[in-house]
Amino acid sequence: MTTIDPVWATVAELSRAFGARTLSPVDAVEALIGRIRRRNPVLHAYIAVYEAEARLAAEAADKAIRSGHRVGPLHGVPIALKDLVDLEGRITTGGSKVWAERVSPVTATLAERLIAAGMIILGKTHTVEFAMGSWGTNTHMGAPRNPWDLKVHRTPGGSSSGSGVAVAAGLAPVAIGTDTGGSVRIPAAWCGIVGLKVTAGRISTYGVLPLSSTLDTPGPLARSVEDAALIYRALSGPDPRDPQTLAWAPTDPLPALRRGVAGLRLAVLPDVERTGVEKEVLVAYDAAVDTLAKLGARIVRLELPHRLSDYAAATGRIIGAEGYRFVGHLVDDESLPTDPHVRPRIQLGRTILARDYLLTLAAREEHKRAFATALADVDALLTPTAQTLAIPIDRADQSGTAAHFTRPGNYLGLCGLAVPSGFSADGMPTSLQILCHAGDEATALRIGWAYEQAAGWMARRPPEP
Repeated sequence: MTTIDPVWATVAELSRAFGARTLSPVDAVEALIGRIRRRNPVLHAYIAVYEAEARLAAEAADKAIRSGHRVGPLHGVPIALKDLVDLEGRITTGGSKVWAERVSPVTATLAERLIAAGMIILGKTHTVEFAMGSWGTNTHMGAPRNPWDLKVHRTPGGSSSGSGVAVAAGLAPVAIGTDTGGSVRIPAAWCGIVGLKVTAGRISTYGVLPLSSTLDTPGPLARSVEDAALIYRALSGPDPRDPQTLAWAPTDPLPALRRGVAGLRLAVLPDVERTGVEKEVLVAYDAAVDTLAKLGARIVRLELPHRLSDYAAATGRIIGAEGYRFVGHLVDDESLPTDPHVRPRIQLGRTILARDYLLTLAAREEHKRAFATALADVDALLTPTAQTLAIPIDRADQSGTAAHFTRPGNYLGLCGLAVPSGFSADGMPTSLQILCHAGDEATALRIGWAYEQAAGWMARRPPEP
């Protein structure tokens, strides 16, 4: 008999249980489908659930494992996909009512790799329309509900809103999101889970509906840092259909995961950047820094070459210009039912001149070099993931963004990890962001794992109705 609950088990726990044959993928999928049926009508994490196909895949995985034909550690493990990820022949809406009948022409490379690893796709999760928004709202398709507050509909974080809610609420052990300005890390932060933003080019974007070809990065939302590392290892690597991936050699973060942080140099938020951050967020952040210091990390104070708000604003210009390239014709057509909050965000790109866009890209390269020089001697920059806790959804400023601390990671070409760092007095999650140099996902995961093990926040679950 198994000793783990398949609904709350991590990817690593499921993998070990399947390998030891103390749990069957069939039982795990059945338990998750049952929970999705009970909880999804309220939480609204999934836009589509592939019940019949998931059951068939689970039966096949169970037979393969029992017959000695296990293809790897992820065989039989369920996963959810953000509704930007194409699966040939299936509908992928990109969170848009305009695309409610859009049938995917291809299967995304990342989905091919997950399936090749033996993973079972449970379904598609909700997203902000066109992935353009950090609050997690969607006027026409519905906004997922943050599972940490059963009374007030709070922001789940966007744009990978459904993926964050699904993992946090026990509707999937892991899910795929995309991060252009924080869309993996913000849902992870507000839903109390782990989110990995990879360096652009580490994971192929082929077959993923684009927002910004410069900044888009797919990545996992998971219950543990180890799980994020396992999924990252399965997805990373060159793909001829995405030229950005050819610049990076595949890396395995698992061997270094448990090496600890002793001797690592970790930079902290300059005092000037603490303004505007909620008190409870700062208290949790300072406690997380102290925890890492006690683990042997060297805490470094330095000045950043620019304000984080400058990086965030420039990110918005790039997303606006490139997003308008892809879906400007849709938001400009007033007869189409595009989200009234998303439309003006995309239409910002309509007024950006080609010269200004190219100047922004050139300035970005200068800023990347200056930042790399300033932080050359440190292993990571630590910040809160978001300035606030999840807020009531009707208080979300749709003309603003929650991505103050996350956008700089995309703009500067960094990788980043969001890990739970505590809870507010009323039980809402806080989150620590670990930003590392381009291509250094292994270090971000290593720091995150050491902190996670010392802090123990991952054991806490949202309230049940």
